[in-house]
Amino acid sequence: MKYKNVTIAGGGILGSQIAFHTAFHGFSVTVYDISDSALKNCKERMTLWQKFYQKDLGISNDQLQKIYKSIAFKTDLKSAVSEADLVIEAIPENIKIKSDFYEKLNQFAPSHTDFATNSSSLLPSYFAKATGRPEQFIALHFANRIWIRNTAEIMGHSKTSSKLFDDMILFAKAIGMVAIPVKKEQPGYVLNSLLMPFLRAGLNLWANDVAEPHLIDKTWMIATGAPNGPFATLDTVGLKTSLYITKAHLNENSDIETTKLIISKLEGMVAEGKLGTASGQGFYKYPNPEFLKDDFLK
Repeated sequence: MKYKNVTIAGGGILGSQIAFHTAFHGFSVTVYDISDSALKNCKERMTLWQKFYQKDLGISNDQLQKIYKSIAFKTDLKSAVSEADLVIEAIPENIKIKSDFYEKLNQFAPSHTDFATNSSSLLPSYFAKATGRPEQFIALHFANRIWIRNTAEIMGHSKTSSKLFDDMILFAKAIGMVAIPVKKEQPGYVLNSLLMPFLRAGLNLWANDVAEPHLIDKTWMIATGAPNGPFATLDTVGLKTSLYITKAHLNENSDIETTKLIISKLEGMVAEGKLGTASGQGFYKYPNPEFLKDDFLK
């Protein structure tokens, strides 16, 4: 395996999962974030993920604590990437924020270090120039709850080297993922190309006051047999992330007025601290959301 030391930039919902799961599979992991408070939030998320590893995978608490204690947390980018073989970026879905980050990252990372973006909706070609090393840059996208929803979509851009593409497939497999090679740049990869229209349809119904979120989810779950609906999924994705994505693609939607309504309503929820599963409340209250109750589908 080419990679031994892996730095995760951004300790949010997915960044914290990627970091913990990579450490779980034996890699040396460092988490970089912009402040001590951001790292504190990351550590709290990892405490939550450990409970799921116990419940879903049967991993002992002692083993999980050992893994957690092996992870380094840093707010200094230069120090965080000084020995990195691979940096996986999982920062907000904002072109300027990501571009600025890559320009700084290129200054500090060793020349051999490869870069991967976990962007859920933005193409790697948007940032390839900013990385200063386009041949060593690729997209590597994970689904939420990566310990059980273990897909890793691998997508290059026009200058990504074929060797890096192959190396990323090997890395994905090494951390227990099912590697999904994407043949060309596609906004949303495979997963979000399927998922985003589904979530958007639910948001449209909510924004236009057609039905309440729990009834939209209930309808979908009863009719299709799915384990959850769009709003339970949005809580897992995180409402901040959903808001970023909606804003980023505002002008691409045919119904701009409805999109503005969605943005306004999501902004209101985020302002109230309703961020989804990570904050304990979004469209549902956690850890015992209504959609998991025995009588929800009745």
